[in-house]
Amino acid sequence: MAQPAVLEGLLRWTPAGGLAPGADTEVSGRLLVADSWLVRDGRVRGLERHRERFLRACAECDGPPLRRLLEFWQDTTAALPRTGEWFPRVELTAGTRELRLLLRHSPPLQPDIRVWAVGRPDPRTEPRRKGPDLDALAAVRRRASEEGATEAVLTTPSGAVLESATASVLWWEDDTLCLPSPRLPVLAGVTAGLIQERARRLGIRVTHPERTLAELDGREVWLVNALHGIRPVREWTGHPMSAGAAVHAPEWRSWLDGISEPLPKE
Repeated sequence: MAQPAVLEGLLRWTPAGGLAPGADTEVSGRLLVADSWLVRDGRVRGLERHRERFLRACAECDGPPLRRLLEFWQDTTAALPRTGEWFPRVELTAGTRELRLLLRHSPPLQPDIRVWAVGRPDPRTEPRRKGPDLDALAAVRRRASEEGATEAVLTTPSGAVLESATASVLWWEDDTLCLPSPRLPVLAGVTAGLIQERARRLGIRVTHPERTLAELDGREVWLVNALHGIRPVREWTGHPMSAGAAVHAPEWRSWLDGISEPLPKE
């Protein structure tokens, strides 16, 4: 199959014309839905799960009919580069209900992460749908950066850990894998879902205890998402907390790197 022509930037989709640059290629306008994933040399992890999450979210906010969404998805996967590292994002805009593909190079991947150890009140209006709150979450990350960290953790009013601005939060209590309860206002993370399924296949206990940030002191904590995969917390800033040794992370990262699959052919 010939390599698709790479049109980096914001591409707008129409049923008649497919994906094409618009007159205004700036990233603008409020998003109803967004979803993104890492493409490395034409291989993706959990692409079908991203597809299903995007389709479901579009349906929840009265997006285009399913047949149009499937046509858009087919055109999107055909347009993705088969070489290099990319971090594309599919979008449904508010107002016009326009479907778009933001084709962008991947930022440098991080093997671990420094996190601001001060729980931030959750600013999201739609915590279970990625898209509407991206600007608010970017502001949380900027605040964390001012404190010398890459990420900050969102918490409930009572202080229970939810997730970070861009990733699911998982941690280990001895040999038990823990993460926030799905009953809490958290996004259904694709990578977190893959990890939970493997844990259960291996007979590893998975639980959903409510923990404050302080209760994660000394534990092996992971921030996981579709871009970076598994990033163990190597340092907490802004509060006297210690990061636990990343005992489990190396083997799990090796597994996660190995489950990427080729993009579908046209």
